[in-house]
Amino acid sequence: MDLLTTLVDKGLRRESPTREEALAVLATSDDDLLDVVAAAGKVRRRWFGRRVKLNYLVNLKSGLCPEDCSYCSQRLGSKAEILKYTWLKPEEASRAAAAGVAGGAKRVCIVASGRGPTDRDVDRVSQTIAAIKEQNEGVEVCACLGLLSEGQADRLRAAGADAYNHNLNTSEATYGDITTTHTYADRVDTVQRAQAAGLSACSGLIAGMGESDADLVDVVFALRELDPDSVPVNFLIPFEGTPLAKEWNLTPQRALRILAMVRFVCPDVEVRLAGGREVHLRSLQPLALHLANSIFLGDYLTSEGQAGKDDLAMIADAGFEVEGTDTTTLPEHRADALAGGGCGEPVGGGRGEHAGGGCGPCGDGDGAAEPFAGNGGGAANPAAGDVADASAAGEARTDLVAVRRRGAGTELPPNA
Repeated sequence: MDLLTTLVDKGLRRESPTREEALAVLATSDDDLLDVVAAAGKVRRRWFGRRVKLNYLVNLKSGLCPEDCSYCSQRLGSKAEILKYTWLKPEEASRAAAAGVAGGAKRVCIVASGRGPTDRDVDRVSQTIAAIKEQNEGVEVCACLGLLSEGQADRLRAAGADAYNHNLNTSEATYGDITTTHTYADRVDTVQRAQAAGLSACSGLIAGMGESDADLVDVVFALRELDPDSVPVNFLIPFEGTPLAKEWNLTPQRALRILAMVRFVCPDVEVRLAGGREVHLRSLQPLALHLANSIFLGDYLTSEGQAGKDDLAMIADAGFEVEGTDTTTLPEHRADALAGGGCGEPVGGGRGEHAGGGCGPCGDGDGAAEPFAGNGGGAANPAAGDVADASAAGEARTDLVAVRRRGAGTELPPNA
């Protein structure tokens, strides 16, 4: 296909495709899917080889968020049956992080539900960062605490944070349809505050919320302009008890096309395969490794992921290798720009400042305390029932709705 040849050539030169070319990737047929994956895989290997970076989530505070993000099980008014607890102590969070590091995680992403941190919360998180780094030499720490106020990013950076995550989630045009308690501009502002403080910025999207192809292209081009180092691609898990509980719009093939489009638009950026991969990609997860160079190990925030040992086996079986702590994730031009606080501006657009991690939704708010006994994380696993009947070729699966939670607050061990 002439389209794919053009996109590979542009990706190898760090040039942006046109919007029309990005839309054309999403419109390709299932017959052409392997060609699309192979083409995007060339771009992925040019900048990241066959390395896969492992990341591990620790949910510091879960539930009772005052924001109304429609996709989130922790949102205001959510009836999703998730664990709710207030802040983990630094030593508890460090023990949780150690489970992921033992499984090969290079980055620990510490997340707290809510709108954004208070100054007291930043102090608390700073102590947690110190505890994690003291017990886990060489580990990167990415914070995901919601909307940041003046000076808070600088304080997190001074405390030892390497990165900050805050996702754009969807296009600016449709943002008001999924959230009303803050704006798209608020999210952009927080990412820019993180960049200005010298933190590696991480910002991504959620696919499958009923958006159009144009919306997906819009948000990915907005991310290219914002220029984070790290772009997590989440696939909506339609939690029962949330407004998007009935939004089952993705097939494994569409999920792969979305990942390929992101890789072509952001060729030299760490593309992270994030929440919902187990639900929507299912047996095609190994193909996604040819597009994304980073994944979450084990569980996510309020749902259960694939067992960590299965993640590691999948990486090895697909012919990839886990990235070590002695390896720089980003290509040299981006890593140098980040280290120098400068601008790694790609040819053809993008401000190119800093960027990073890749965690989850938001940031502060009060939580109802529950006992701690593990770690945080996960995606959804199949509900019992007529799975085969619901998985007809080419149709979105609607039966995978039973979301279970392992780790913090349970007697179950973390999936690392």
